[in-house]
Amino acid sequence: MLTERQLILLQVIIDDFIDSARPIGSRALSKKESLPYSAATIRNDMADLEELGFLEKTHTSSGRVPSEKGYRYYVDHLIGPSTKQNEVSIIKDIIQDGFFELEQIVQMSAEVLSELTNYTSIILGPEMFETTLKQIQILPLSAHTAVAILVTNTGHVEHRSFTIPEKINSSDLEKMVNILNDRLKGVPIIRLQEVLDTEVAQLMKMYMNDSNRSFDYLKAIFVSDHPVKLYIGGKSNILMQPEFNDVDKIRSFFSMMEKEDEIANMLKNSKNGIEVSIGNENEVEAIKDLSLITASYHLGGDHMGTIALLGPTRMEYRKVISLIRGLSSEMTDALYMWNRFND
Repeated sequence: MLTERQLILLQVIIDDFIDSARPIGSRALSKKESLPYSAATIRNDMADLEELGFLEKTHTSSGRVPSEKGYRYYVDHLIGPSTKQNEVSIIKDIIQDGFFELEQIVQMSAEVLSELTNYTSIILGPEMFETTLKQIQILPLSAHTAVAILVTNTGHVEHRSFTIPEKINSSDLEKMVNILNDRLKGVPIIRLQEVLDTEVAQLMKMYMNDSNRSFDYLKAIFVSDHPVKLYIGGKSNILMQPEFNDVDKIRSFFSMMEKEDEIANMLKNSKNGIEVSIGNENEVEAIKDLSLITASYHLGGDHMGTIALLGPTRMEYRKVISLIRGLSSEMTDALYMWNRFND
C-alpha cells in the first residue's frame, strides 16, 4: 500500500514524464509548489517507489521514469476524467455536420482522432458477422451491362458491375430483384452464399427462364471476399515520438501495420468499455513497446466495431481515454440515427 505522499509523488512524476519525455530527478521535483517536501524526502520516496517496481532508473541519467507497473497503477487509480470537452465536441460536430455514409464517418473519426492525439488511430469497421443486407437494386446501364447496388444495415454501400446474359430480359431482371430483396433482406453477409444456394435458387427455378445461367451471374455479384474494414489515421505519427528513434522498432511497427488481418484479430477481442494494454501486456510482439487503448461502438445491443489508439507507454492517458469514450458514444449514436433514417 502506497502512502498518500507516495501517491502524490507518483502522479506528479508520471504527469511530468508524459509532458517532457525526460527522466525526473528529486531536485527538480523538490522545486514544485505542489510538492512541499525536501529533496531528501522525495529522494527516499522515489527509492521506495523504484523498489516497489513503480519507477525505473535509466542508463543515461540519474533521474527515474515510470515503469509499466507504474503506468498501470496510474491508469487504474490516479487519473480521473478529463475536464476538456471541446475536443470531443469537435468529433460530434463532424458527425452531425452532414448525413454521411457510415464509412465516411468512420474514416473521418480515425483521422480526427489521430490529429487530436498525435498517435496512430485504428477503427475496425462493422464486422461481417453482424452486418446484414438491407437493400438491393440492379440498374441496367445498357442492353448488356448493369450495376448492382448493395446497402447494408451499417451504412456500407457497394456497387458491383456485371454483364447481363443475353437470355435475361427486363422482366426476368425485375423478378430477380424482387426475389433477392424478399429473401436476402436482413440476412447476415456471411450467410449470403448459403441462402442463395437454397431459397433463392429454388425461387428462380420456379419463376424465371434459364434460371441456371442467371444464377451463375448472381453468385458472381454476391459471393465475394469481404475483407474486414480497417480505417487507420496517423500511421506515421509514431515517428514523432522520441522513444522511437530505434530503426528496428519502427520497422517492426510498420510491418505489422501492413498486416490488416493481424490488426483486426487483435481488435476483435475488445470488450465493452475502455481497455488499456500497456507495453508487455500486449500479445502482439510489434507493439510491446506501445500502449493500446480500445473501446467498442454498437448498434442496439450488438457490438459493431472497435476504436483503438496506439502510442508510446508515455501516453496522455487522461486525454486519450476521454476522447475515445466520447467517440465511442458518438459513433454509437451515428449508427443508431443512420439505421433509423434508413428503416
